[in-house]
Amino acid sequence: MNPAGSTVGEATDRTHLLHTLDLARTARADGNRPFGSLLVDAAGIVVLTATNTAVTDRDVTAHAETNVVRAASASRWASTLASTTLYSSAEPCPMCAGAIYLSGIGRVVYALAAKDLASFPGASDQVRTIPTPMAEVLAGGDGRPEIRHHPMGQAALEPHVDYWTGQAR
Repeated sequence: MNPAGSTVGEATDRTHLLHTLDLARTARADGNRPFGSLLVDAAGIVVLTATNTAVTDRDVTAHAETNVVRAASASRWASTLASTTLYSSAEPCPMCAGAIYLSGIGRVVYALAAKDLASFPGASDQVRTIPTPMAEVLAGGDGRPEIRHHPMGQAALEPHVDYWTGQAR
């Protein structure tokens, strides 16, 4: 089920996920880990974007998704989060899943599954990847948000190629 009044579809999901992958490349170019996220309202308009800033902010919680949740919760969008969709370049980790759940965001769509991220050489050591599906993390909740994996193939993998090998802990 899509958030009330939502105009989402396959093409819309793909377009927004491609944007998150651009954001992931930006995060990497800025010296951060290659993750990007954005929030879209029910009309399909991007209202917030964020990249991972954990390295440059020296804040292990500054994942792209939590950065979006923080901005949304502090903005005029807070009262309408149930009708929004959070798009992410990769499956949100358990910490981000909890933040998304608590925010009330209605839908999450991601491009790269956590288990696929964990398969990159060095990734599981560097990001402390917990390859637990977001749906499992939130299984005890009330069924929100709707969670959808929209595989993007090589496009989703590209921001991570050669990134994790040799990164400092």
